[in-house]
Amino acid sequence: MTAPLSNDLRRRVVNAIEKGLSRRAAAIQFDISIASAVRWHQRFKRTGNIDPDAMGGDHHSHRAEAHAVRVLGWIDVERDLTLVEIRDRLAKEGHIFAPSTIWRLLDRHNYTVKKRLPMPVSRSAMM
Repeated sequence: MTAPLSNDLRRRVVNAIEKGLSRRAAAIQFDISIASAVRWHQRFKRTGNIDPDAMGGDHHSHRAEAHAVRVLGWIDVERDLTLVEIRDRLAKEGHIFAPSTIWRLLDRHNYTVKKRLPMPVSRSAMM
């Protein structure tokens, strides 16, 4: 994904529209898409701001987080559940998640996916 266009360009486009230039004409003049000119001007009218929204990030965690108490409860009862088994249990209830989504849920709650206790340090061999 490309980076947002500069605030300087956004400001010049919005100023041209505010001075009476149509959105289409401003888009052509500044060599941007018409949709961008329309969105930037709408945003300026709505918020008084031309800065772009933040890009990237996690937009779907809330779906998995809604099931966190139940999933963590399953793990407390049955320590050796795999990510796929958790996914299958949730799927039976109609909630579809990838194993990686479940792993991120567990990671946010400081649960590891290790199935055995840490081994003591060996005194006879280098680890």
